Amino acid sequence: MNFVHGITLLLAYQLVGEISVRLLGLPVPGPVMGMVMLFLTLVVRGRAGAALDHAAPALLSHLSLLFVPAGVGIMVHFGRIADEWVSISIAMILSTVITLAGTAGIMLLMTRLMAKRGAGND
Repeated sequence: MNFVHGITLLLAYQLVGEISVRLLGLPVPGPVMGMVMLFLTLVVRGRAGAALDHAAPALLSHLSLLFVPAGVGIMVHFGRIADEWVSISIAMILSTVITLAGTAGIMLLMTRLMAKRGAGND
């Protein structure tokens, strides 16, 4: 029964996120807003609870099935993607390069910070 409670809780957060986005006119998808609200709740509570502990692993074990609607969406809009493949490719390459550079920069910064902190403790 905890699984059903966990799924219900996740769907409730998604619904609240969807409603809040529509009422406030935010340029964010409703499920993303629901995840942010769930994250803030978990941070405040400090734990997930038994219901989410049962629902999360079950959902994660079938995560690949959740990509099927995205694949169908790509096939539905294949003509548009074919028309705009250059701009889509540029956006994907640039976002990947920027993400890699940002991640490398943060890693170098944290490595230096940790090395300084370690040298100060000796």
